[in-house]
Amino acid sequence: MRTLYVVTHPQATHHVEDIVGGWHDSQLTPAGIRAAAAVAQALRARIPRGADVELYASDLRRTRQTAEAVAELFGVAPVLDPRLREKSYGEAGGRPQQWLDRRFVPPPVVGERLEHDEGVEGAETKAAWVRRVYAAMDDILGRPCEHQIIVTHGGSLTFVVTAWIKMPQATVGYASFRVPAGSITTLHEDDLFHNRQIVALGDTRHLDSAAAD
Repeated sequence: MRTLYVVTHPQATHHVEDIVGGWHDSQLTPAGIRAAAAVAQALRARIPRGADVELYASDLRRTRQTAEAVAELFGVAPVLDPRLREKSYGEAGGRPQQWLDRRFVPPPVVGERLEHDEGVEGAETKAAWVRRVYAAMDDILGRPCEHQIIVTHGGSLTFVVTAWIKMPQATVGYASFRVPAGSITTLHEDDLFHNRQIVALGDTRHLDSAAAD
């Protein structure tokens, strides 16, 4: 049996400043910090006491801060992995969103989507992004741990999920699982059939208490 809890970092400064995130190293806002604490409490309520738990996170500051809130409750150190970062938007990172919007070339409806050039210098292709997230997932799933927590970004979550269900990389050009910031996605593999389920996608019920504070 294995259960993965995939966390998308809560509100960060690039969200409220309307600038491009990607590899821009933004940090959690005060609301994001409260939400990270709520995420940690929700995970603590779901994972049995005494169970072995592993914690992985993108090495960017906003995901690292989220993982640190979780680590405090579980008493485990997060393994920081740059392969779990958001997509790199190259020279657009940290610039106003409008700057990117004026230059962005969307992928074609039909044709090459994974190696598509989005028109921004230094931006990652979707293919490169997918390859690194899949490589991180291969290493994480190669570990025999029943409860694993992954703290990542809203965009990268899609490829964590497609890797989980063993969707071939060449076929993910149209895949997109859109979830809110600060959400928890639960993935489970059973012992008998070894089927891999998406139990909950983008759950945010735990954020109700954070918003009320």
